Amino acid sequence: MVTIPSIAAVSYLNTIPFIYGIRHEGNLRANLLLAPPAGCYANYAEGRADIALMPSAMIPTLKSTNIITDYCIGASGKVRTVELFSNVPIDKVRRIFLDAHSRTSVQLVGYLAANVWHITPEWYDLTDYTQVAYAEPTDAFLLIGDKVFDHEELFNYNYDLSEEWHKATGLPFAFAVWVARKGTPYEHIDALQRALTFGVESVWEAVVEEGFDKKPYNAYEYLTQNIDFVFNAEKHAALQKFWDAGVKVTPRANPG
Repeated sequence: MVTIPSIAAVSYLNTIPFIYGIRHEGNLRANLLLAPPAGCYANYAEGRADIALMPSAMIPTLKSTNIITDYCIGASGKVRTVELFSNVPIDKVRRIFLDAHSRTSVQLVGYLAANVWHITPEWYDLTDYTQVAYAEPTDAFLLIGDKVFDHEELFNYNYDLSEEWHKATGLPFAFAVWVARKGTPYEHIDALQRALTFGVESVWEAVVEEGFDKKPYNAYEYLTQNIDFVFNAEKHAALQKFWDAGVKVTPRANPG
C-alpha cells in the first residue's frame, strides 16, 4: 500500500517556494498542513504530521526526530520579517510583547536581551495584535512573518533579530529546519528534497501563484535577498551555539 506523508509547513511568505515545489515538482504526494510556526510545531508534536518545517528552537525538545534536507528558512544578515519594534532605544525597554505565532524568535530575542542588549524586561504574550497601536512608551513588540511589513514605519526603533545575531556572533541563523520522525521512508525524504530544490529554483513562479507580486512590498526581492534557504554547516554551527546558550523565555499572559 502506498503511504502519503503529512507535512507541516509554515503559512508565511518565506515558505512559498517550498510550498510551490511540494505542489508542483511531481514526485511527492503529500498532505500539506499549513500553519504559523507555533502551529507547525503542534501539528508535528501531536502526531498530525510525519515531516515538518520545525521552528529551530524546538529541535532539542523533540524525540526520535532527525533533521532532513539541505534546506531551511534562514538568513545571513537582515531578514526583515523577525523584528522588535519600540519607540525608545532597546536599553530603555521595560516590557516586551512576544508574537504568539513564534517559537524560535521568542527564544532568540531572549538570547539577545541576555547576551547582547543586557536588559531584563518583563515578557508577555502578544495574541491581540491591535494592542501594538496602544503601546506604552517603554513597550516593545516582537512581530514575525508578513505582518512585519505593516509595522515597519510605525515605530521609532526596529531591531532585526537576524541582523542583531549576525553582528554579535558573525554567524547566519536558521529559524526553521526540516525534520522527520525516525523511520520515515527514505523515499519520502528524497522526494521532499527534490521538491524543495524545484521550489527554490522557482521563486518568481511561487510569488506569482500566491499573488505576492501584487503586494505593496517586493516579495521576490525579499525571498532572494533576505531569505537564505540553504542549510549548511555554518547555520548548523549557529544553531548549536543558540541551543547551547540555554536561554528560556516564558512569557506571562497579556496584562491587557
